[in-house]
This record gives sequence, structure tokens and C-alpha cells, in this order.
Amino acid sequence: MRIGLVCPYSLTIPGGVQGQVLGLARALRSLGEEVRVLAPCDGPPPDAGVTPLGNSVPLASNGSLAPIAPDPACALRTITALREERFDVVHLHEPLVPGPTWTTIIFGASPVLATFHRAGASAWYHALRPLARWVAGRLTLRCAVSEDALATAEGALGGSYELVFNGIEVARFSKATPYPADKPTVLFVGRHEPRKGLAVLLDAMAQLPADVRLWVAGDGPQTAALRTATAGDSRIEWLGRVTDEELARRLRGASVFCAPSLHGESFGVVLLEAMAASAPIVASDLPGYRNVARPGVDAVLVPPGDAEALAGALKGVLAGGPDVMARVASGECRAAQFSMERLAERYLELYARVVA
Repeated sequence: MRIGLVCPYSLTIPGGVQGQVLGLARALRSLGEEVRVLAPCDGPPPDAGVTPLGNSVPLASNGSLAPIAPDPACALRTITALREERFDVVHLHEPLVPGPTWTTIIFGASPVLATFHRAGASAWYHALRPLARWVAGRLTLRCAVSEDALATAEGALGGSYELVFNGIEVARFSKATPYPADKPTVLFVGRHEPRKGLAVLLDAMAQLPADVRLWVAGDGPQTAALRTATAGDSRIEWLGRVTDEELARRLRGASVFCAPSLHGESFGVVLLEAMAASAPIVASDLPGYRNVARPGVDAVLVPPGDAEALAGALKGVLAGGPDVMARVASGECRAAQFSMERLAERYLELYARVVA
């Protein structure tokens, strides 16, 4: 089967949807399928089998900045690629984001499956509801990555949806060489913006022992202010953006992975990656995280925004013990259930339905 995966976000800027698209493409190829990814790229494509559709522009969305390409030049490149590739089926991710996904719905000739990732209220969905409903009506089959994402899409657009959870490339994390850590180390990975809760974690650090170190990966609009506010704390190491390989190594080397997000998480892919890397987890108690991390079984979940509770949970995990080891072992099994290979096999079943 010749499959086209269309992503509205720039593949050269890290993001959850971008990671899902690239990982799914690799898994489908490993199963013998022909796969091409169409997406904006601000620079050289990050992987083989990618057709770059031009540069992106940032759009405020869901408390973050989405790198999208809604310009006419991107639309023309998308139409050209669709005509040249002649896909048997096209798989859109975030189909209602302006750019190549909309262009594919309007001008594409192949059967279309769409996956909705977003969770939470959307001003965009509300403002353009009549047009969005018309666009959504042209989709052959709709999927959602979580109950929250399904509720968001269903509430805005109506219709029915298949629940298809996200996946991870388990071996990339389980077999990574641990990054050296000579003292208790907490790892944070994410965009430095309010909804990710990094400021809460930095407040919690003030309540942790002096020998605890914090690795902060990523960057964003809060980076400069947060670095200035914590300039006197030598325990905090600001890593900037890290490669996929370094992320896997840092997860393997960290004493605990912390995800202190406040809201807006539809599915905890990063928690699954930490589980696959055998990292103990402390995270906010959000519905999107509960999709993958069972409280007390795979991770310790605390109220969002509560620095004191976060510090207490981190202390407990850093102290170690049989409970921590049991959660790590459970997390490893949990991550295996969400492998990208299983996800690719599930989507192949759905592609066959769409083509039929």
C-alpha cells in the first residue's frame, strides 16, 4: 500500500505530533509499506522519505506556539505532491489546522483518514465551526488519540471516532546508553511555556536536598526569565534543545523524570518514553497523563501547580525503595503495550477499511 502521512507542523521543530508522524512512518516502512511524509520543514528534512512543503510561521494555540504553513506556496507544493505520489490512502494528523491538511482535504483525490490529537477548548474550532464541520465531513474515517481528544473533536464537529492511542519506539529508549549522572538527578523535557509547569518544578527544587541536580531540556518563551530567576542555583543545568539520541540517554541516566504540566496534555507520550527508559516518574495528575500512567502503579501523580506536593513526591522517589522499583517495572510493561509497531499494525487495519 502506498501511504501518505500529512503533518501541518514543521518537522524540524520538536513536537508531539511531529514525533508521532515520523515514528509511525518508520514503523510502517518496517512492515513493508511505501510511506511518504508531507510537511513543512524549516531546514533540511529530519528523516528520509519526507517531502518538505516550505517554512512555517508560529501561531498561538493551546497555550503554545504551533509552527504551521497556511500560505499559498505550501498549498501549491501540497497539491503537486499529492498528484505526483498518487497515494492509496492519505493519513492526516490534526486535520483542521490551516495548511497542508486542509489543502489535502479540499484538493486530494485519495481516501482520507484523519487523527485528532488536540484536547481542550479551541477558539479556532469555535470561530470557524461551520467551515470546519464542512471540512471534517469530507473525511472518510476519523480517529482520536485519547478520550479527551475525542471529546474535543466530537464537541466541536460531531461525528464518530475510532480511539487509537499514540505510540513510541520502545527500543530507542530501552536500549539507549545511560547518560552519566554522579548524583540524584531530576529531568525535565518540554517547551518552556506556562502550561508545561517548569516554573512550578523550579519552585519545588528549592525544597529538595542540596545534592539533587536538575537537567532542564528544551527552550521557549520563558527560558530567559526562568534562567535569570534561578541564576544563583548551580544545581540546575540548562541543556537547551536535545537530539532524540540525547533525550533517550538522559531519560536512561536520570534518577526521576518529572512532567509538571498544568493543562493541555491530551496524551502522555513523554511519560511512555520515560517508562521505556526505566525512569521513575513524577507527573501532574492530568487526564492526558492518566491515559498512560496509572497513579501509584506506573507513576506518582500530584495536583497540577502544587510545588510543595511536587517536592514531596520527588523526595519520595529519590529515596528509592521497593515501591519505586515496582512502579518502574510496571512502567516498562506499560510502555511495551504502546509500541509504535502495534500502532502501525492498528492503522494498517484502518487504512484497509478506508480504501475498501
